[in-house]
Amino acid sequence: MSLKNVNTVLATACALFVLYLGLSFILAPEVSTQGVGLPNWPAGNGDGFLIMKGTREFSMGLVIGILLVTGHRRALGWVLLMEAVAPFGDMINVLAHHGSIAAAFGIHGQTSALIATTGLLTLRETSKAHQAPALAPAAQPA
Repeated sequence: MSLKNVNTVLATACALFVLYLGLSFILAPEVSTQGVGLPNWPAGNGDGFLIMKGTREFSMGLVIGILLVTGHRRALGWVLLMEAVAPFGDMINVLAHHGSIAAAFGIHGQTSALIATTGLLTLRETSKAHQAPALAPAAQPA
């Protein structure tokens, strides 16, 4: 399997997961919050913040999907690297609020690492395409 095929599968999995995660926070925020690792949830009408998180996640999934469909693979690599910041920030947030260390590293940290790795692999794949072909050495006069 070529690097391009592996990257396409990984980026598709990232897009589908992020879209699913976003929709779950938008449609059922109270159910979706069970496993993210924070010890306490906002009191009262705090689900509005969770819907905002879902909207962020969903829009990130759309960006990955659009870049995949349109074939902008170099941009896809950069966007994946950028989007790896979000789960990394979630990991820091969980740790800063004395949440579950297992959830911080096991969910958010690994997700960030997977997205960043997929971005780096995609950039590696596309860097080969951007290199100019080697020129043949010029003939030396005799």
